[in-house]
Amino acid sequence: MSVSSQKLHKPIKSHISKGKSHPNLSNDLIYDNENACTIIKCDKIGNKIECQSINSDNIIQGNKREIWDSKIDFLLAVMVFAVDLGNIWRFPFICYRNGGGAFLIPYLVMYIFGGLPLFYLELALGQYQRSGCLTVWKRICPLFSGVGFGICIIASYTAWYYNTIIAWALFYMIDAMKPHIPWDGCNNWWNTNSCVTVYERLINHSILNASHKYELNELVNLSIASLKINGSGKVFSSTEEYFYRRVLQIQYAEGYNNVGPIRWEISLCLMAVFTIVYFSLWKGVKSSGKAVWVTATLPYVILSILLIRGLTLEGSLTGIKYYLTPNFSSLLSISVWSDAASQIFFSLGPGFGVLLALSSYNKFHNNCYRDAMITSFINCATSFVSGFVVFSVLGYMCFRMGKTMEDVANEGPGLVFIAYPEAIATLAGSTFRAIIFMLMLITLGLDSTFGGLEAIITAIMDSVPALSGRREVFVLAVVIYCFIGALPSTTCGGYLVLTMLDRHGAPISILFIVFCECVALCWFYGTKRFCNDVQMMLGFKPGIFWQICWAYISPIFLLGIFIANIVSYETQPVSVLGVVYEPTTWVIVLSWAIVFSSPIFIPILMIYKLLKAKGTFVERLRFLITPEDRPAYGDQQITLNAVGEYVPKKTFKTNKL
Repeated sequence: MSVSSQKLHKPIKSHISKGKSHPNLSNDLIYDNENACTIIKCDKIGNKIECQSINSDNIIQGNKREIWDSKIDFLLAVMVFAVDLGNIWRFPFICYRNGGGAFLIPYLVMYIFGGLPLFYLELALGQYQRSGCLTVWKRICPLFSGVGFGICIIASYTAWYYNTIIAWALFYMIDAMKPHIPWDGCNNWWNTNSCVTVYERLINHSILNASHKYELNELVNLSIASLKINGSGKVFSSTEEYFYRRVLQIQYAEGYNNVGPIRWEISLCLMAVFTIVYFSLWKGVKSSGKAVWVTATLPYVILSILLIRGLTLEGSLTGIKYYLTPNFSSLLSISVWSDAASQIFFSLGPGFGVLLALSSYNKFHNNCYRDAMITSFINCATSFVSGFVVFSVLGYMCFRMGKTMEDVANEGPGLVFIAYPEAIATLAGSTFRAIIFMLMLITLGLDSTFGGLEAIITAIMDSVPALSGRREVFVLAVVIYCFIGALPSTTCGGYLVLTMLDRHGAPISILFIVFCECVALCWFYGTKRFCNDVQMMLGFKPGIFWQICWAYISPIFLLGIFIANIVSYETQPVSVLGVVYEPTTWVIVLSWAIVFSSPIFIPILMIYKLLKAKGTFVERLRFLITPEDRPAYGDQQITLNAVGEYVPKKTFKTNKL
């Protein structure tokens, strides 16, 4: 039903408690469908003393919020954020380590009951509230405002080290453009006497398994190589020495107490990475929506090329057998289920503020339910397929070198910067394969960086509307801030800094923060109210399955992962080329400070707001768990009726799921 813009309506939801006065409540907002709003100023006993008609966007949003140019831009942006380096270097090995194909059972269970509901919840929340992680809480539960600050702190930590990994990949790609890839030999200035080439490792296996006779000069050369490998001293592959001694130059660092100088080559690569990031984000979703067309599609093209080539290698089927062979007895282990829950959570990425920010630029009636189904499925499917890409090559390495899977299987940076490049060095066209592999890592990393920084940018710009007219300058300031924060990880000992941030910046604290987010939304704001919000957007209410997951299963899911991570937590040393870097006392203290630096904002702001509010403790608490305002929809043509209720364009129905 259409409503005249000149007609005043009843409040959508009065903030004045019936029958009680409240010293904190002074304003109420009334919306109509013509983007106009009336603000009613009330005295302390709830009597209306002044009315003023003003534009609702100027109250809440400042200006009309920009939206994605097309639906596919949004889908690609969400998809590329969720699909990151972890899909390549983490999932395949967690699957292999936890029962192979049997691991897919707990993985799917955790996906259905834990990861997917949280993913859907955050997309719907961002789309309805049209706000970043800092300002959204005044529309949900002001008591939990600290959640948004914690999310921004974690996003900063991630930006400080994640982009350095992209810089490593860029360095590899540029160095691989030489006539011969530089990590396949031991005659370089960075190599030591302990260096063994890939060729020598292959020769050693050939000697031990040869059944035919060699000519004398060949036999002498092969015997020398075998003696070098099987001697009493430790040996390291040329790929290991290239990564640690050429790229990182960790030999010039003494440890945590002296990380050495900044690696100028890595810092230049880092600058190039942030330059790409800046020009992809400076115009908002208009520019990032175009950038993801390249960064989203290119990794899948390269993955397809690597998969086809990997499956044609000798021994590849053996590697895939290791990857998929089920060990159902592993399902009795609690750690397997804990690993499945952690993997699905960190893979989909709810709680990092990115899904909230990206979906806040959607049209109001966008089907975020369908988006959640599509993008989360693509994420999980990519993780699964990546296992074939990785283990087909590892199977080939086992076959060529006569080693077991335990010897060649590495996760994390060890896979993408040591194991996989070593395999590439043994193949024809190694230069081309190295370039496209590193290009894939760069695009996957950039995708996640786009999302992480957009979460920070959207959050702050929503908090300070005056910045909306100077986005280019503000984005530049954020990029410079992240670049400066990342410089310590580009030092010769930057690998130690990066490892510390990676282990302590997000894995534990984000779980507690998302738990608080889930509690605030589902228990204080209310699952019923949230379902009504979804109904306004989609035309149907989420079914009982989603309501149970959001209210009960998801909080238990998050709390369980959090407790498991706390119980299993330990500050581990870092081992590089036979040297063990033990964390000193100040490093351990700093690590725990990093862990608590983000969630500490939640209790601090709770106490601050309770002290700042007026009235009795119960009145203060009631005020702080009541939404202060609601989002503006002036650019979305939302129609309200005479009592301030949403008028749908179609009949509501209930989603049976």
